Amino acid sequence: MIMVNFISNDPYLLPFESAIKARCQYAIDKEYELVGKKGNLTDFANGHLYFGLHQTKKSWIFREYAPNATEIYLIGDFNNWTQAPEYQLTHIGNGIWEIELPIFSIRHEDLYKLMVHWKDGFGERIPSYARRVVQDESTKIFSAQVWAPPRPYEFKKKKFKPNTSPLMIYEAHIGMAGESEGVSTYNEFRVFVLPRIAKAGYNCIQLMAIQEHPYYGSFGYHVSNFFAASSRFGTPDELKELIDEAHSMGIAVIMDIVHSHSVKNTREGLALFDGTPYLYFHDGHRREHPAWDSLCFNYGSGTVLHYLLSNCKFWLEEYHFDGFRFDGVTSMLYLNHGLEQDFNGYEDYYNGNQDGDAICYLTLANKLIHEVNPYAITIAEDMSGMPGLAVKIKDGGMGFDYRLAMGIPDFWIKTIKEEKDEWWRVGHILYTLTNRRVDEKTISYAESHDQALVGDKTLIFRLIDAEMYTHMSRLVGGSTYMVDRGLALHKMIRLITASTINGGYLNFMGNEFGHPEWIDFPREGNGWSYKYARRQWNLVDDIDLKYKWLGDFDREMIELIKDVKNFQDTEIVEVWDNQGDQVLAYQRKDLLFVFNFNPEKSFTDYGILVKKGAYKVVLNTDSKEFGGFGLTDDSVVHFTQKNATKVKSKEWLYLYLPARSAVVLRKQK
Repeated sequence: MIMVNFISNDPYLLPFESAIKARCQYAIDKEYELVGKKGNLTDFANGHLYFGLHQTKKSWIFREYAPNATEIYLIGDFNNWTQAPEYQLTHIGNGIWEIELPIFSIRHEDLYKLMVHWKDGFGERIPSYARRVVQDESTKIFSAQVWAPPRPYEFKKKKFKPNTSPLMIYEAHIGMAGESEGVSTYNEFRVFVLPRIAKAGYNCIQLMAIQEHPYYGSFGYHVSNFFAASSRFGTPDELKELIDEAHSMGIAVIMDIVHSHSVKNTREGLALFDGTPYLYFHDGHRREHPAWDSLCFNYGSGTVLHYLLSNCKFWLEEYHFDGFRFDGVTSMLYLNHGLEQDFNGYEDYYNGNQDGDAICYLTLANKLIHEVNPYAITIAEDMSGMPGLAVKIKDGGMGFDYRLAMGIPDFWIKTIKEEKDEWWRVGHILYTLTNRRVDEKTISYAESHDQALVGDKTLIFRLIDAEMYTHMSRLVGGSTYMVDRGLALHKMIRLITASTINGGYLNFMGNEFGHPEWIDFPREGNGWSYKYARRQWNLVDDIDLKYKWLGDFDREMIELIKDVKNFQDTEIVEVWDNQGDQVLAYQRKDLLFVFNFNPEKSFTDYGILVKKGAYKVVLNTDSKEFGGFGLTDDSVVHFTQKNATKVKSKEWLYLYLPARSAVVLRKQK
């Protein structure tokens, strides 16, 4: 019997109960179709162990799935790239082609491809399960590469359990993580950036652009080779060492996985792999994504399900990734990809626009991932608000652990762009940050990589703009109102966003210290420059610059939140909301958060009704060590005073609240 338990938390979903149950039943039926009565997804998702190139003690075995092919040859360095008869694959039935070669015929780091023939043509193809793909620097041509080092990397930490209490994610891109104008590497990230993340207090890294992609400027979102870790950044063993070292520091590593679409390239990707357009993708009008210049997977195909589910299992087992952030989920959920749709009511989710096959795939993917690793983390990037996305499968959901709160960064951008400071509505801010489904955990964030891309602006740049170039020194040039305001709001926005989470918090690398400017990958329009595709760590390291203040504040904020066990599950109790003063206060367990968003007025002996007791300041955005004015003495213990109201359990807490500042106090035991 199918249970849709999350409907009990939302009676407005009752009219759509049958549609939700049908979705659940479809996933159950599809799983049975794939694995049978006694099978399981873990055993089913082993395509990577069968297809592709595999080394045994005595030979090499290569297999490929290409049902429309008439002939296939293995070509490469080992046979001068010729279609030699001894390298011709044999069709063994059901569209599977195979060849076994002597162990001495292929060597580590040899380049290779397939020459696939079909009825009306032929073409070079990179194997669909290729585990390493490299690009020739002179010709720019991609080829598969044999990766079988004499001493492959062995993980030192065999088992790892992520700390999700709460989940504090550091979103990062390996290639742009270095300071120099070029492509950084796995090793450089491990040596120079990983210690920074650990020091900053984050317990999870979300790595972008890991799956191989032919165009660097796509930010990794036009994937060509789904089983290959990008060779731009180094070798497979170097990525494994990075993940292993992160685990030794207590840091989980999840991958930004792209299963929502694929690059259109034929020589690098899966398009027209065996001469047909429909081996992995839709044919006809559903084939091409109308906005992304890419191809759309046919999730109703058993071939596609086998391929993508195997891909999930591969990254978990081969590289020890701790889970995935699924990109482009909104595009997958709907037949119109969610384009130009507002999603104003529940009928928008159940109006026949759902892609039932894609929803089924996501459900099965989540089930598989948690079968392989019960502690795995899955996050859905969805802007539509589809109910049940981050609800357990047994309760009628699709099984994600978290969903991204994508409306929060949009809210902050809109607020900063369109509203004067004195118009900011503190109650509305809190409502927006906490307006979420009670049964679904979210990842809150003020900004991610999306807000930093060229053509957009980071929060710090929206707040300070050009004065970042002239007034971020602590020694010369003094300060300006624009800079002081920007620094203050940058801290306040992050604090109120991070302290209202019900699941986790995310930050894009460098944004924690207000990294200036935007992200712009090398392209023809900028002269193939790497100037804006890097991180200027020297800015936060320089004690004479104001970036250090922001970085120090972020670290203290993260540690404060992590210090409370299961902070994300504690109740948010609003204790004060005065729009006239623009003062807001709420409690989570023993922590009291007080915000004065008023841009002009500081308040002396401002009274807030709280639980009676003593309160000690543990974090203050206005502290001088974080670039504030230091207008309060935070060594003072604040005691509540009796009130004249009938609320016996509460007393008045009187505080000095400087304009545009926030303070966190801990109730003393």
